[in-house]
Amino acid sequence: MTREGDARLSRSPSFLLPPSSFLLPPSALNSPPLCYPPDRPPRKPEQRLPPGTVDSHCHVFEDEAKYPLAAERSYTPHACPLDEYLDLCKVLGIERTVQVSASVYGFDNSLTLDVIEKLGQKRARGIAGLRPDVTTAELKRLHHGGMRGMRLSTMMKGYGGTEAIDTYAAKLKPFGWHLQLHVHHGHELAQLEGQLTQCPVGIVFDHFGRTRGGEGVAAPGFQALMRMLKARDDFWVKLSSWYRLSDSGAPDFADMRPLAQALVTARPDRCVWGSNWPHPGSSVVPPNDGDLVDQFCDWVPDERARRMILLENPERLYGFD
Repeated sequence: MTREGDARLSRSPSFLLPPSSFLLPPSALNSPPLCYPPDRPPRKPEQRLPPGTVDSHCHVFEDEAKYPLAAERSYTPHACPLDEYLDLCKVLGIERTVQVSASVYGFDNSLTLDVIEKLGQKRARGIAGLRPDVTTAELKRLHHGGMRGMRLSTMMKGYGGTEAIDTYAAKLKPFGWHLQLHVHHGHELAQLEGQLTQCPVGIVFDHFGRTRGGEGVAAPGFQALMRMLKARDDFWVKLSSWYRLSDSGAPDFADMRPLAQALVTARPDRCVWGSNWPHPGSSVVPPNDGDLVDQFCDWVPDERARRMILLENPERLYGFD
């Protein structure tokens, strides 16, 4: 292990601590499994992010009495409120945010809308969870509130799955929204490639398209992702959550580097970065967010490409002024 690796591990909490060692929220009793909280406090990165940096994928979890969790969900989060996220932003150098309405809230977008209202739309945008029968009036309300897309997942309970892509796309198109697609396994993208390529709205692929590091760049799902990114100018991919996709593991997650570099080389103008804070659904202690920022910068050493991914691309995708 490198000295840097030793240092990273020494800054992290014990990997032996079970989730039950943390303060349990009320919903944790007789409920879906409690996930780990983030590694606190965040370390200041050695690399400096450019002014105006956008975190294109994050969540907050506030008071359950005000924002109740859905009964049908895949995990139970710890309280990770907006104030803590804003402190993280100061440490990391993040100035703008895209709040993804977490699957544990199902189709209730109240928390995301409240966060956008508090921060203002020059600083925040949101991604919603929607019912297939969502009305035009509701979409207008969400758009006015700063939402610019909706998320589907075949991995997490709470959102709809890919079976309703065409239904959603027809409703989103008049608003200029995109579909954010979160699959369980990367190979699903190869199976969906024909349908997705014909989709009438843009698509954002979550978390490297969910290709695992051990599968490598030759994996059918990753190759389908690369083809789609090259074929469509309104398709995007999030460089995020690679620590959960790595088979080589901490601290370097080295098997994810080739995937990141392949995507950045192919379409630097269609990649965005996300912290994925507070790393919900994690069954292991997440890496420190400062380490993840430095790792991204190591993988993307070119300052021009880095600026596109952190600043220019999300401005265009999410409509920041």
